[in-house]
Amino acid sequence: MDGIHQKIDAWMTSPGLYRTSIANPLTRWFTRRRTKQVFDLMSGFVHSQVLLACVKLNIFSIVRQAPVTLEELSTRCQVPAPVLQRLVLSAIALRLLEHRSLSRIGLGALGAPLAAHEGVRAMVEHNHLLYRDMAEPLDFLRDTWRGGMAGYWPYAHSDSPAQDSVAKLDQVGRYSALMAASQNFVIEEIVSAYSFKKHRCMMDVGCGMGRFVAAVAQRESQLNFKLFDLPAVLALTQKNHASLGLESRMSYHPGSFFHDALPEGADLVTLVRVAHDHPDGAVLGIMKRIYQALPAGGTLLLAEPMAQEPGDKPLGDAYFHLYLLAMGAGRYRTPSELTAMLQESGFERVALIPNAMPIHTRLLVARKPGAI
Repeated sequence: MDGIHQKIDAWMTSPGLYRTSIANPLTRWFTRRRTKQVFDLMSGFVHSQVLLACVKLNIFSIVRQAPVTLEELSTRCQVPAPVLQRLVLSAIALRLLEHRSLSRIGLGALGAPLAAHEGVRAMVEHNHLLYRDMAEPLDFLRDTWRGGMAGYWPYAHSDSPAQDSVAKLDQVGRYSALMAASQNFVIEEIVSAYSFKKHRCMMDVGCGMGRFVAAVAQRESQLNFKLFDLPAVLALTQKNHASLGLESRMSYHPGSFFHDALPEGADLVTLVRVAHDHPDGAVLGIMKRIYQALPAGGTLLLAEPMAQEPGDKPLGDAYFHLYLLAMGAGRYRTPSELTAMLQESGFERVALIPNAMPIHTRLLVARKPGAI
């Protein structure tokens, strides 16, 4: 196979191939398509900055209310019209905005999700940390944990008790709020794909501000809940649940899932967007603590974005591999890799549950041997 691939590579990179393919009407479409794909790779950073500028200027919310002229938009954004025109035309080219009648600007097909979902806008603004870290990609690769992304997620590149105990309240509040704002899509995928009816008590490990637990609680009246996270995080979680009138069904258990035993009593444990933040050894430790906390026959539901298996068409792989590298010691894993880790922790009957939008999250269910 290597010899065949070498011959294909030599043919694909030969100087005469481009001239031949562009001259032939039967192959010209393919060459144009590939050329556009390469240009899109080169211009991707500009595209992301157009998106960021539109979010920061609140353009999507403005045109969602009603289409506006360039001059009206210039006044509201406080950006000179000749300059703003370039941004608007770029956003139209990216289908974020579109031309409307009477020389007005309206919401484009790809701008609609930005206007509708606060979490998407929050992630767009947050991504500037990643872009800044990767401005010099070789420097980034040689020293990945010195940038803004690693500072934003301090827990993701240390599993020491000191890291947990000295986490600043403002840091905790900042990243917990971002996680909560960006979690709506993940929550919808989980509650649509998995039935909680057969369970009586659910423990969410690394619960954050408890938005996922709150969503499940509002749908499943038979469930009681245990929440496990750092003390500073749980303080925010309790306030959130109190405002929703859910605190009577909740019990809060402060601790570090790197080092502390988890409380027993839940027949379902959920691990939502946690494993990919941490290295293999730490994740194995978390899985083993969950295994110990569950009764015989208990269930672990693991939900997070997962890498595609070799040979599958990638979804968000290029983004998530580098995002998690900038964030800390975590890793973007395939379902097969996570399954092997779950089995090593003692779980059996590990299954990947189909869900509608796997780019948001994928779901693995694993069970502890025995019967409840």
